[in-house]
Amino acid sequence: MSGLLIAFEGLDQSGKQTQAERLRTFVESRGRTTHLLDFPEYQTHIGQEIHQALHGGRDYPPDVLQLLYIANRYERKPLIEQALAQGTIVICDRYLASSIAYGEAQGVDPGWLADVQRHLPAPTLTILLDIAPETAAGRKVSNRDRYERDLALLSRVRASYQRQAAQRGWLLINGERAKDAVAADVVSAIEPLLERP
Repeated sequence: MSGLLIAFEGLDQSGKQTQAERLRTFVESRGRTTHLLDFPEYQTHIGQEIHQALHGGRDYPPDVLQLLYIANRYERKPLIEQALAQGTIVICDRYLASSIAYGEAQGVDPGWLADVQRHLPAPTLTILLDIAPETAAGRKVSNRDRYERDLALLSRVRASYQRQAAQRGWLLINGERAKDAVAADVVSAIEPLLERP
């Protein structure tokens, strides 16, 4: 069986982690091996730098910060490639499109951000869990990082995600609904992919 790379995208609090974990459970119930990745991965040195930047300990311009996010993904490129070669279903909570969406929202060229990531494994399917910035803010009322507090920025991020989701290889899901309804849509999209040789 061939491996698959499924990426969940969307604003914070859109349900990415919940749906990624539910998808992992579903895929494993079908007898397939999974590997769940959550980007950024704060355990690495690059990830720790990102954490500092998000919480006021560093002040990087937007392009430098996005390069850190991208470098954090490149750190896991060998793991992703090996897992896919072994037929594993790799599920990512954030992946390539996050840098494009957040970078573009801060004036960074989206074409450049896509180009810098061209050597990373491409997703089989990217799932956008679409919610309004106000919904994101309402779902997390404390301990919000600098992105989560900026509703104007989040509106631009959402617009970038929606633009990207018009491309092939994307599925846009209304993330404002109940978790079970969202999960049902995710399973409907993934189930046929699992049956590919």
